[in-house]
Amino acid sequence: MNPGLEKLQLYPFQRLAQIKANSSPPKSSAIIDLSIGEPQLETPHIIQESLKRAISGVGKYPSTRGTLRLRESMSSWATKRFNLGKEQLLPDRNILPVSGTREALFSIAQTLFATNSAKSLVGLPNPFYQIYEGAAILAGATPYYFNGPAHNNFIPLFEDTPEKIWRKMSFMYICSPGNPAGNVMTSQQYDYLISMADKHNFFIIVDECYSELYGNEQEPPLGILEWCHLSGRSSFQRCLAMHSLSKRSNSPGLRSGFVAGDPDLIEKFFMYRTYHGSAMPLHVQEASITAWSDEEHVIANRDFYRENFDAVLNVLREKIDVSRPTAGFYLWVDVLSDDIKVCEQLYSHTGLIVLPGQFLSRKNDGLNPGTNRIRLALVAPKEQCIEAAYRLLSILS
Repeated sequence: MNPGLEKLQLYPFQRLAQIKANSSPPKSSAIIDLSIGEPQLETPHIIQESLKRAISGVGKYPSTRGTLRLRESMSSWATKRFNLGKEQLLPDRNILPVSGTREALFSIAQTLFATNSAKSLVGLPNPFYQIYEGAAILAGATPYYFNGPAHNNFIPLFEDTPEKIWRKMSFMYICSPGNPAGNVMTSQQYDYLISMADKHNFFIIVDECYSELYGNEQEPPLGILEWCHLSGRSSFQRCLAMHSLSKRSNSPGLRSGFVAGDPDLIEKFFMYRTYHGSAMPLHVQEASITAWSDEEHVIANRDFYRENFDAVLNVLREKIDVSRPTAGFYLWVDVLSDDIKVCEQLYSHTGLIVLPGQFLSRKNDGLNPGTNRIRLALVAPKEQCIEAAYRLLSILS
């Protein structure tokens, strides 16, 4: 057996299931589940229709690189979204389709990590998406947790990291916009991080699956590809961005996304994936082309989540100190007490299901950044989110 299996912790939703198994919600209250970041809006009809029209594609094997039309749609979208020069992001060199970001975030570790190297560490933010940790451990690496303190909006203070850590770094994961806090990396933070990557020869993998869900329509979050372009890093050296249709296009079951950036890393990842066997089915490719080519449904999504945030914050701010995140659809709330117990009480007394912050982070250097925090995914209809806010206040009071 892979020895890493013994080091894995239970997935957050397995731990949440244990909480639910030990208590029962009141029969008088309908269950409201805001624990999972799964969009509840319907997948746009244009995507559904495209999927239906192309369903005969199941009769053919897809290629690992995907069709040129698919890669061109991804390149075109990213070029426009991140203000790139058209000559920079080439469909044949800088783009590789993947089966959603989760699959790619996991499998990239198998490509980049060398088990016999002195570079034994894989960096990840803390709090974090648990796939990063599992990918590192199962590849044979040792995770290094970059604590993200509340006073820095849960973004790690990279400048405080000892030089000896950077020297051992194989690659690192960044999530921007972040899960769970909705924080966004700045150009100054990328400046420092990439300077360390250049100096100590490691790679940066940026999970940008929440990049299209942001509050200010005039200020979309900075992406790593955009930072590279602005910094004159035209080859995107050492950098990969990962994007998905799950959140952007309400299509989590489509399992469709792409990796973009450093052509040398793309080629190595392609070689790995020819054996990995996760080529995107042809009918999914056609639906993906439709999705990447349309922005109207994405704008509607942002409006939906803005309305949810407005409504929920209007309720919560009467009693507790809580702020709107820059991006994403999570509310990362400081409950000022044991987050696991609060979640237990919310379920048993009100029927509201949310995720304890400790399930999304690790204790490191005496600090667990998720302590006393809970995550609410504001993906349900507005009326349910408002009711959830009142239920939360009833417990906190």
